Amino acid sequence: MIKTLKVFFKFGIVVFVVISAVAGYGIGFQVEDSFSFIHFFSMMLGTFLISSGSLSLNQVQESDRDAKMPRTQGRPIPAGVFTRKQGLMISLGNIIVGSVVLFFVNPLSCYIGLVIIALYNVFYTMHWKQKWKFAAVPGAIPGALPCTLGYAAVNPNIFSSESVYLFLVMFLWQMPHFWTLAIRYKDDYAAADFPILPVVIGKDRTIFHISFYVWAYAFLALMSPFFVDFGYAYFAMVIPFALIVVWLFFKYVKNESKSELAWLPFFLATNFSMLAFLFAPLIDKWTPLIINT
Repeated sequence: MIKTLKVFFKFGIVVFVVISAVAGYGIGFQVEDSFSFIHFFSMMLGTFLISSGSLSLNQVQESDRDAKMPRTQGRPIPAGVFTRKQGLMISLGNIIVGSVVLFFVNPLSCYIGLVIIALYNVFYTMHWKQKWKFAAVPGAIPGALPCTLGYAAVNPNIFSSESVYLFLVMFLWQMPHFWTLAIRYKDDYAAADFPILPVVIGKDRTIFHISFYVWAYAFLALMSPFFVDFGYAYFAMVIPFALIVVWLFFKYVKNESKSELAWLPFFLATNFSMLAFLFAPLIDKWTPLIINT
């Protein structure tokens, strides 16, 4: 059952969501405030619950299409492990409990969580993804908001430069991340009648569109000192990963037609770079304070 729930909750994605919320929490935390482990743990728990609830609700909504895709046929509902009604009850239960937990953490975090669910499960899943080839672009908004949710738990100024930076990192990261996967699983998406970019305009033009976001993503990271605290971690983590992402993208473009695994190094680099870009300013903010105490 635990293994089934991990698949149903898309546990790997949920971990990334919680980690990004932790980065937002740490960067938004005010130096003069007292740290509460209960408050911090509650933020992570609430984020985990609404994220897993939203992602599992997506599987309920797309169970018919999942059944058509080899990559997703083993998910609990298409495989017959859960009925749609059972899946709906589990996902809604997580969303409700997670929302309540986040409300007690900070009402603003709760409201952001509800916006995430509305954008992802209503607008993206039910409309954009089914009708628009560029659905990943507005769909990246709810995917970028967990950082803001974590930030809001300890700091109401969610439009500060550091909060905006965190949001933009996750927003720009998602197009290279998703469209690279979409190219890899193009036939699956086509079988499920999803009009995603590679299906509609082809692989080469999709890579062309990815290139714009790769450059914007790397440039944002290099410009992060204009948004957030910077120090040794910026030079040790941000600059190397920004250059690696661009370099591996060029390798991917060059070798895509020669190897089925050409996409993987670039895909992994984007994921690890996202963590580096989020946590480098967190390290640079708190390391001097820890050393001097």
